[in-house]
Amino acid sequence: VERDLDFLGLVSIADPPRPESIRAVKACQSAGIQVVMITGDHPVTAQAIAKELGILMPGKADGVVTGEELARLSDAQLKDRVLNTAVYARVSPYDKLRIINAWKENGRVVAMTGDGVNDAPALKVASIGISMGRGGTEVARQASSMILADDNFSTIVSAVEEGRAVFGNIRRTV
Repeated sequence: VERDLDFLGLVSIADPPRPESIRAVKACQSAGIQVVMITGDHPVTAQAIAKELGILMPGKADGVVTGEELARLSDAQLKDRVLNTAVYARVSPYDKLRIINAWKENGRVVAMTGDGVNDAPALKVASIGISMGRGGTEVARQASSMILADDNFSTIVSAVEEGRAVFGNIRRTV
């Protein structure tokens, strides 16, 4: 089948992070909020995006952990590992649940964002499940405790800043 073909071109698509997302991640980190990225993307893609967003910084956290690696960790090992892992790639809905529960086992308040059916279980068990109102699925919205009407991560930062003004310093949020 692959004979007598002529190479005509190559197409590449880039979907860079929004500039406000980069600022929002920095604001979270300045406020003491540890930002973690959990994605189904390829590890190389996840690493590149996490570096661009400032989530993955040299010397600050372990590299990208894949769903395959998570499967080899016991719950006790994962509980220790999550504290130093900022990026997870090629994860399943079950992996997301394990990550959320590991953070909660460490005594943390966990905010989880998501937009798909595969995010619904983790949105439900997170301390605060945040779904996307525009691009998200109905299943994700039903599983969450908060819906972002504008699908913008920086809106979460604004809400945290407003909450800090009302309730004081929030330090133990993921």
